[in-house]
Amino acid sequence: MRVGELRVGAKEAGKAMRVGSFVLAAQFPGQGQGEALHRAVRSAEVAEEAGLDSVWLAEHHFVPYGTCPSAITLAALLLGRTRRLRVGTAVTVLPTAHPVAVGEQAALLHLTSGGRFSLGVGRGGPWVDLEVFGSGIKAYEEGFPEALDLLLRWLREPSVGATGERFGFREVPVVPRPSESLTDIAGPEVVVACTSPSSVRQAAERGLPMLLGMHVGDEEKAEMVALWQQLARAAGHSAETVLGAAHVSAGVCQIADRRTDAVETLTKAMPGWLKHGLEAHVTVDGRTRQMRDPLAYTELLCGLHPVGTPRLCADRLAATSERTGISRFALLVEGSGDLAATEENVRRLGTEVLPHLG
Repeated sequence: MRVGELRVGAKEAGKAMRVGSFVLAAQFPGQGQGEALHRAVRSAEVAEEAGLDSVWLAEHHFVPYGTCPSAITLAALLLGRTRRLRVGTAVTVLPTAHPVAVGEQAALLHLTSGGRFSLGVGRGGPWVDLEVFGSGIKAYEEGFPEALDLLLRWLREPSVGATGERFGFREVPVVPRPSESLTDIAGPEVVVACTSPSSVRQAAERGLPMLLGMHVGDEEKAEMVALWQQLARAAGHSAETVLGAAHVSAGVCQIADRRTDAVETLTKAMPGWLKHGLEAHVTVDGRTRQMRDPLAYTELLCGLHPVGTPRLCADRLAATSERTGISRFALLVEGSGDLAATEENVRRLGTEVLPHLG
C-alpha cells in the first residue's frame, strides 16, 4: 500500500499528520549524565531545524534509563531556545508533585511561550520516588484522579480551594491565569498517559487526549482509542470533542538506507541501555516486578515502529495513523546512543520522511 493511499483516512478526518520526537535523555553504558542531557537538548534543537512539529520530554528519578528529573524544567529551557517547536512533558508524574505547583509552572510556560507548551501527566510507577518525595504509595494507587482534577481546576478557574483526601487548602487566586494569553488560547493542552482501561476512563471522562506508549502496537492502540471514544460519549462530551481528540502515539524511529542497518544500530545499542536503565528501578514497597528481556524488547520495538528506510518509515507512520486514527507521534530518536547519529536521525526524519506524509 502506498503512502498516499494510507493518508486518506487521516485527511478525511481532518487531521494533519504531526510528527515529533520523544526525548528520554537516556544514559547509555559508558556515558556520563551530562552527555545524555546534552544529547537531549541538541536533539530538540535539531528537531526544530529539521521541521518536526514537537518534542516530548520524559521524566525519571534516580535511574540512568532517563536522566531528566524534571520535564517541566527542561521544557522551559527548550522553549527559550526554540521559536516554533511545541514542547511537551511525557510525562510530569503527578503522584510525586503538587498539582498546584505543576499548574503554576504550566501556566507560566504557556503564557511566556505563546502557547507552545503541552502538559503531559501520568501516574508514573510504584518506585522509591514516592518515598523520597513523601507522597507514599497511596498517591500512586488511589490519588491520581484527585490530583488531576485539582490540576485541571487550577488551569481553568480564577481561584481554587481544595477539600480532598490528599489536598486541602483555603481558596486562593490563580496567578498567573493561563487564560489571560495574548494568543487567544484558553490554556495549556493537557494530555494523559494511558496504559490501562482505568487510565483511559480517567482521560475520557475529562475529555483529555491520551499519550499511548511505545510498548504497544497499532491493534491495541486502536482498541484504546475506541474505548476512549465510547467512554467520552458516555460522559456527555460532544461529537466534536470525541472525534477531534488529538491523541499522541509514542514510538521509536531509526532511519538508514537499508532496514537491516537501522535494526542493527538499535539492537547493538539499546539492550545495554535498557538493561542497566530498567534494572536500576527500585520499588517503594519491595514488590517484585518483571523486567522485559532487553534484546527481545528492542526487537519488538523495531517491528512495531518506523525503523528502516525513509519510505518504509513514512509507510509505517501512515499505516499507524490509518489503523488507529492517531495523527500525532512522539518518536524516540536517540536509540543509537550517539550524539552525531541522533542528530542525523532527526534531520533525516524531517527532510526524508516528513515530505512523504504531506
